[in-house]
Amino acid sequence: MEIGQRFNKLTLKEYYFYIDNYKKYTDFNTLGLYRSIVENEKLSLDDKLLLRDYAHKTFRKAFDFLQLKDPMTFVEVEYLGQELTKGDEGMIWGSIRINQQKILTDKKIKHRSFGVYSKHKCPYDCPWNGVMIRPDSRLAWSNMHFDGDKNRYLAKEKSENRKMARKKEKQIISKELDSRI
Repeated sequence: MEIGQRFNKLTLKEYYFYIDNYKKYTDFNTLGLYRSIVENEKLSLDDKLLLRDYAHKTFRKAFDFLQLKDPMTFVEVEYLGQELTKGDEGMIWGSIRINQQKILTDKKIKHRSFGVYSKHKCPYDCPWNGVMIRPDSRLAWSNMHFDGDKNRYLAKEKSENRKMARKKEKQIISKELDSRI
């Protein structure tokens, strides 16, 4: 069976019904459910909070994975109705970055092209917006990175500098030997 309508057009009772019977519907999407909680204009803030808590009972694991898949939706749903300062936002995004790294290591995932990180999404009116990209491509606007990541370009530059130093050292030694002879 299919739901046949958008989540953000549902009423509170319909949400509860579809959450309870989500296994029967082939087009049920947990990411769409959580996005619609924020977008739904029919629901009051109290209804949205109740609905979020009710959805967490069934889909908590999927919601936690949203930190990796779509962190902006995760923040909007998790802090629904709360006023956040710049300091709060910095702490939240810092903890999300730590949790992303933890999820990747726990699940032994080696690539980082998930959800919003697998598509080109720049703030400008760009013809490439929404196009699937490879993480190392030139079109990658924002990719997932952590503080402990190795910078390949610096490593290559360091290697080149060491190579040049070895060559210069050999030249200096050969000059000294030639001057003594």
